[in-house]
Amino acid sequence: MDSIDKLLAQLQTEYKEVQPEQQSKSATAKSFIPPSPKSASLMDNLLAELKADFAEEDAAIELKRHQELEQERIRQEQLKAKQLEVLQVQAKEWLAKVDPLSSEGLWFERFAESYSSKLEAAIEYLRSND
Repeated sequence: MDSIDKLLAQLQTEYKEVQPEQQSKSATAKSFIPPSPKSASLMDNLLAELKADFAEEDAAIELKRHQELEQERIRQEQLKAKQLEVLQVQAKEWLAKVDPLSSEGLWFERFAESYSSKLEAAIEYLRSND
């Protein structure tokens, strides 16, 4: 917003500089014409239009940034889903190979008691070993 304020201040300064020049020219001609309300409202309209343009541009930039963040979030979710699929395959293979009567198999049985399924426990076990 600082750039808008700076631009508005610059336009106002230029407008004020133009008005005294017009008044001095009028004074030399010995006829004074007061600035018309039309020119002031025209300047106000111009400034309002300029502000609206900047606001629209800012909104477009914000929308683009929001869309990029949303795309990144979706990409991250897809990556996590793929990683989970790979872990599920690995966990199924590990469960098929583990001897339930071995020390590792017995330990895993106790470990899996706190999970809703052996597959979920195996996934967590493989995650912790990576």
